[in-house]
Amino acid sequence: MEQIVIRSGDSGDADTLLGFFDDAVAWLVTRGSSGQWGTEPWSAIPKRVERVRGMAADPGLRIAEVGGEPVGALIVTEECPVHVPKAGEREIYIGLLITSRRFTGHGVGARLLEYALDEAGRRGIDLVRVDCWAGGDGQLQEYYEGQGFKPTVRFNVDGWIGQVFEQRVG
Repeated sequence: MEQIVIRSGDSGDADTLLGFFDDAVAWLVTRGSSGQWGTEPWSAIPKRVERVRGMAADPGLRIAEVGGEPVGALIVTEECPVHVPKAGEREIYIGLLITSRRFTGHGVGARLLEYALDEAGRRGIDLVRVDCWAGGDGQLQEYYEGQGFKPTVRFNVDGWIGQVFEQRVG
């Protein structure tokens, strides 16, 4: 496979992000994991379309590409979401990590996580955190642990159970 290149994203990437989410939802449904994001494509839900447009406008959006084709996305920020307990120190928070289903198993997610860790180092920050759905078969949580992240706290947002993970830089 060609090299994974990471570029800054912009509002023009909204449709790409929606495609990633729609494909992920369809895949999750086939796995019996509709509890993560439901059963309807994100592009069919106006509230989620608006949310994705906000993601595309986020200055921390990064798009992974292979041969000029978008294959994944990452949002890095220094602010954790309101539903996650504050870290008590500066951090890089991964607000989004999603990859194209077509490139599953090609290291796209790992490359984006590596970018987030490198970004923390560039900013002199020692902590990187991310959260994910804590339901289903547990493979998503295992993925983050396999990438060197350690589980910390769980949270509940209207019955959606999430798990926070962290990794120290260096």
